[in-house]
Amino acid sequence: MNRTCSPIVRHLQRASCRSFSTTRQHLADHVRIVEVGARDGLQNEKNAISLEDKLELIRRLSSTGVTHIEAGSFVPAKWVPQMASTNEILSNLIQSPPQQRQAIAYNYLVPNIRGMENLVKVLEQHNHSNPPPPDHLTPPPSPILTPEQEQGQGPITSSADPNEMSSASSPVAGGASSSTSSHSPKNTTEISLFAAATEAFSQKNTNCSIAESLSRSLPIIELAKKHNVRVRGYISVALGCPYEGPDVDPHKVAEMTASLLEMGCDEVSVADTTGMGTIRKTQELLKTLKDAGVLMEDIALHFHDTYGQALVNTVIGLEAGVRVFDSSVGGLGGCPYSKGATGNVATEDLVHLLHSVGMETGVDLEKMASTAEWITKVVGRANEGRKTVFISPVPNDYDKTSSVTIVGVSDQLMSATRSPWLLMA
Repeated sequence: MNRTCSPIVRHLQRASCRSFSTTRQHLADHVRIVEVGARDGLQNEKNAISLEDKLELIRRLSSTGVTHIEAGSFVPAKWVPQMASTNEILSNLIQSPPQQRQAIAYNYLVPNIRGMENLVKVLEQHNHSNPPPPDHLTPPPSPILTPEQEQGQGPITSSADPNEMSSASSPVAGGASSSTSSHSPKNTTEISLFAAATEAFSQKNTNCSIAESLSRSLPIIELAKKHNVRVRGYISVALGCPYEGPDVDPHKVAEMTASLLEMGCDEVSVADTTGMGTIRKTQELLKTLKDAGVLMEDIALHFHDTYGQALVNTVIGLEAGVRVFDSSVGGLGGCPYSKGATGNVATEDLVHLLHSVGMETGVDLEKMASTAEWITKVVGRANEGRKTVFISPVPNDYDKTSSVTIVGVSDQLMSATRSPWLLMA
């Protein structure tokens, strides 16, 4: 692994792995939302949440049109009791996936190689029970013709029941059950792994140094690639640390992002775990990432709304070219190692913002808001989504035939957001 390659070389290496099957305009106008509510949003809840409620949450989220959902975490139950049912969630989503129109990638956090091995075990058990079809399928039986058919006076069918349709499924990593129609969207299983941008947070969160956490990640990535599982990296406290303060070195974040990508991560989510990120710091971080050769299409942004800055920082990300954002239904979430940090930015607020500036998400805002109302009542939490109780019509005064211009939107939002310095005082 060459960690000293130039930004130009990094651009070429990453671009060579891409398949540009969509137009530049579509890429510019579309934002992919990674819904983290079922994992990041629920993991710190004190009251036990039933497996049935977790699966119902995932089912409801799947019906909103979102294409990426964090579904669980393969961590020891003694660490995170709320995630003890992740094995059952994965098995259920493979065997009986929610019925939806779009393919969904279900993501699972794996903190160590043992967690990855547990995930692989579940996948292999499923694949063993549902073996792939042979490479060369036996052709259908020859037609049996009646005298009328031989004279061209009747329909021709095979000797099999004409009402039966042949079906074949090709199980992939975490693909849908073989009982699912071959025309159904093929869901996939993905993993995520964590690193931290500061030594203090790394020790608190993973009980090891930054260097050691990256070293531990390599065998996880290698095993995932062996089983065709997509890998997502996370870098926590990228814009502020509860132990080392609000000034995290952006060059360190850029170095770690580049390292994770070079190790094999398909995407890196840069996280403002504490919500300390400001407009200036977010702009500086994104510029530093670009200067280090990191492509904006290789990263996601993960904002918490502790100081009311999540949405305006999202616009800063849009201006820089980022098109993947994490969010949590109803604003659920928090961090046990970051005292005072509130939940993630609410998905319904994020969707409303994106639609209002002309971005496409594929997410049904009303369904997402309804899901937020339901899950916050289930867990007994206040609904943090501003657009949940009352959803106003989304402005539709932009021209979809022209390029969407994001530059300048942040200036309009700055005056409407709360000052982090007043709240931190």
